[in-house]
Amino acid sequence: MKINRHLLALSLGAALVCAPALGFSQPPTPSQDSGVKQDLKAAGHDAKDAAKDTGHAVKKGTTKAFDASKKGTEKAADKTKEGTEKAADKTKEGTEKAYHATAHGTKKVLTKTKDTTKGAVEGAKEGAKKPDSSKPD
Repeated sequence: MKINRHLLALSLGAALVCAPALGFSQPPTPSQDSGVKQDLKAAGHDAKDAAKDTGHAVKKGTTKAFDASKKGTEKAADKTKEGTEKAADKTKEGTEKAYHATAHGTKKVLTKTKDTTKGAVEGAKEGAKKPDSSKPD
């Protein structure tokens, strides 16, 4: 039994000593080397695709915001134009109303002034025709 143990220990020791030597003597497999390269390339492509997707999303969001802003600006401009037109119409109406009231008032004053002037002229004529009895000749 002792011999069996020694023989087993000897063969195990020889296997342990020779195994690393056999492992180092083999050239590295190309699949392992290119596997790392391939992983790095794949990671690079993934990063590139992610950047493109992000860029497209930003462009889409910016375009959407621009369109919404443009629409809001046009709506505000239309409302301002509409309000300006209403204000112009109201101003025109007020001006016409004031004009007509002024014209009517002016005609009324003119008529009264005419009547007063006519009355004064007629009174002066009557006064000129009648001799003044209070003055001695």
